[in-house]
Amino acid sequence: MKTYSAKPTDIQRKWFIIDAADQVLGRLASKAANIICGKEKPIYTTSMDTGDYVVVINAEKVKVTGKKSEEIAYKRYSGYPDGLTIVSYKNMKAKKPEYIIEHAVAGMMPKNRLGREMFKKLKVYAGADHPHVSQKPEEIKL
Repeated sequence: MKTYSAKPTDIQRKWFIIDAADQVLGRLASKAANIICGKEKPIYTTSMDTGDYVVVINAEKVKVTGKKSEEIAYKRYSGYPDGLTIVSYKNMKAKKPEYIIEHAVAGMMPKNRLGREMFKKLKVYAGADHPHVSQKPEEIKL
């Protein structure tokens, strides 16, 4: 018996939509990462991008459990001395709620060229409106 390896002609991409309202961040991110990577398809191949597109709406209404709202901090470094900027979860949720979901999903993706290419299939929007209506995304219940 041979190991199956997907070919580019075998891959058919679909669009899915996830409503993040009142969803737990980690569970939503892991579900989105699995769909983007293609792990929920029978033709999954580790060396190929077999995944689908994911649109996440209502990113501003995502929730975290426990004390994570006080403990989570997002860091970035400019490269200059004293260039470290730390933003709390609450401030990030007020300014850029899309980044919270993008950061969580990116942490669950492969850390290589293929992972960066797959990550481009994630589209996150703070509100309920999105410009991907023409792709006819299927809604996913978590």
